Amino acid sequence: MNIFVGSPKIETKRLILRRIEHSDAQSVFDNWISDERVTDNRVNAAHKSLSETVERVAKIVSNYKTEEFCYWGIELKATGELVGEMDLYDFDSSTGNCEVSYSLGYNWWNQGYGTEALRAIVEFGFRHMNIHKISATHNTDNPASGRIMSKVGMKQEGTIRDMIRNSKNEYKDCAVWGILREEYNEMAGN
Repeated sequence: MNIFVGSPKIETKRLILRRIEHSDAQSVFDNWISDERVTDNRVNAAHKSLSETVERVAKIVSNYKTEEFCYWGIELKATGELVGEMDLYDFDSSTGNCEVSYSLGYNWWNQGYGTEALRAIVEFGFRHMNIHKISATHNTDNPASGRIMSKVGMKQEGTIRDMIRNSKNEYKDCAVWGILREEYNEMAGN
């Protein structure tokens, strides 16, 4: 059975994973959600106006009322910049499984931040939430995301054809990855 504790602050060497706040809307808009290079890898289209992002951030903030909501902004310790987001979602009470998703602003790609954040959330899920399995998917035309998943110990389990349709009305195949708690424990030396 999963143990829900909401979205507590998590610190890594270079990052603070924290709740998103209303005052973050401009950063969310500027740093990733209005950038088509980032949103091409998401189901939802790039935001065209700050008001769309303000509405989205307000919804996220209101969801923090429930402990089942596990959603973090990715902040750089060195600068205080909010550069991305990550969440655990789609919890299945019968299996103890869930999914993880993330977005990172283009200016911060290929610097290890995605791997560092995902490693911290996977650890949190297994150590504090009693999750059995964490799964993730990425568009097959975004292999960098698969490298992040691999670096934290996830294994590719297959590919689902035409899994999503993006904002440009294009179907995308997605690679499915997963890591079991026992695999994480073995990797972490527990």
